[in-house]
Amino acid sequence: MFRGKNKVGEEQNLRPSCKTSRLRIRVRPTPSPQACIWRATGTKDPSMNCGENVCCWSTCGTIADRDVECSTIYVPLDQFNASNNLDGKNFSIPLIRLRGKNATRSILLNPGGPGGSGSNFLYRRGADLHTIIGENFHLLSFDPRSINQSRPLANCYPTPEARRNLSPVRDKRIIEDSGELYAWSANYVHACADTMGEHGKYINTPQTAADMNSILDAIGQEDMYYWGFSYGTLLGQTYATLFPERSKRVIIDGVANVFDWYESPLDREEMTDTDNVFRGFVDECIKAGPTKCALAGLADNTEQLFEKLVTSIGKLRDEPLSVYVNNSVYGVLDYWAVWNDGIFPALYKPANWYTLATNLASLLQGNATDAFLEYGQERQWEANDDSTQFITLNDGASGTKFFPQGRLALVEELVSYFNQSMFSETELDFYFSKQAWSVPKTHTFVPKKGVKTARPLLILTTTYDPVCPLISARSANDAFEDSRIVEVKAYGHCSLAVPSMCIARHVRDFLYEGKLPDENTQCEIDREPYFVKPDEGGKTLSLAAFDDPEERRIHLAQVQLARDLWFKPW
Repeated sequence: MFRGKNKVGEEQNLRPSCKTSRLRIRVRPTPSPQACIWRATGTKDPSMNCGENVCCWSTCGTIADRDVECSTIYVPLDQFNASNNLDGKNFSIPLIRLRGKNATRSILLNPGGPGGSGSNFLYRRGADLHTIIGENFHLLSFDPRSINQSRPLANCYPTPEARRNLSPVRDKRIIEDSGELYAWSANYVHACADTMGEHGKYINTPQTAADMNSILDAIGQEDMYYWGFSYGTLLGQTYATLFPERSKRVIIDGVANVFDWYESPLDREEMTDTDNVFRGFVDECIKAGPTKCALAGLADNTEQLFEKLVTSIGKLRDEPLSVYVNNSVYGVLDYWAVWNDGIFPALYKPANWYTLATNLASLLQGNATDAFLEYGQERQWEANDDSTQFITLNDGASGTKFFPQGRLALVEELVSYFNQSMFSETELDFYFSKQAWSVPKTHTFVPKKGVKTARPLLILTTTYDPVCPLISARSANDAFEDSRIVEVKAYGHCSLAVPSMCIARHVRDFLYEGKLPDENTQCEIDREPYFVKPDEGGKTLSLAAFDDPEERRIHLAQVQLARDLWFKPW
């Protein structure tokens, strides 16, 4: 999930965290111009509608040779107080569906964020998710209000040109850059409020949770079947708290702490295990040996390699490297590029550790070209919305009520906060905007403990998640009665970071039969070691064998999800 501005390129994932990410996917779905429209009660539909209770669909592409269907619903500004709904003002919610051959129900999917597009998510990885879930469910996803193809789009800039000209700001060093960042943030938050007007204050997670009921109503389904990743776990926990009676099968995967999200100015739990995952990368490298991990040949043990990496890369703070490839490809490789744009995103996906280790080994031996080409090239500003900021800052403890005012007071508070992890600086620019945020909060949602849902929640986690730690999954387990945790004994973000047939079985048992695992259930991963060389197409090879054809298909789908840099739950 993303903290700050969206600086992105073709295949670079920048500064992700549990609730946010700099990742934006270029691919845009292409719904048919005949896509049908459904309107929620109380909205003014600017186009046609298909009736008050049934949503209709039209074909809008294919996934794995299957037709994809699209539709659109319109929802009111305020799902909880009709008196706040102004004539002619609403949000459009694009829907996308991949049918299951035997399905009578739909499962809603959310990729995370906030800011993640369900449409892009399903187009890119729908085939693999369909293989894991099976033919008994339609896969249904959506662009939440203000995101991607939803309208109006959350925006702090009136035009793309204004975004290009006004968004860049120095934000890498908490002390040195704080003056410019503090001044820039004051203008930025005013621009956000002015650009979005009345819509802006209704862009938040509780409203999106209520929109999910409008989606269910539109498709004629009473019960919520849901699988949410990363920020999607916050959405899932919010939904289950607000609408426990409809929460029939809710899976939250890679869990964020819902209490911190809504109530804490500084999220002190998010990076509990980030450094542990980095140490795990180093430790597994030494175990794999130099034939599989290029870094292993540069040190005798884990601690020695860890110190060598931290020291060598740390020197780039004050001594960045000049890298010249040719007369059109050259530049500077600095600490930020390697540490925060290279190492940090790779912690999400252990399948990418082989490539990371190879690039870092070359760098430590004096050849910075590969690291520069992978992490160091300046990318264009191409983000087209500010939904991440609106949702995050509208949801939580933002603004003058919760933060000390003035630059020095904020810096003093942040310095101690950033000492909690070697990667905390990835969130520097975010908190300056959070301090100054001025959009009025309109939701009254408060997380609760002892929530009893229609059926208990299934909670999935890895042992060491870089941004959604196991402790947050346990917090959710405590909050929702009779819920169960399944822990994958692995590193990575969300259960899909590694292939595990054990996890797939628990998902199907839960979705199909409502069967819950025993308490404190753990799953093993299906292949070792972590450092597997990708094939020529960049895909990680499967080292596990399954006799059952269905299990083999599921395993291969998990391998693809684990490898895919573009599918990174936010």
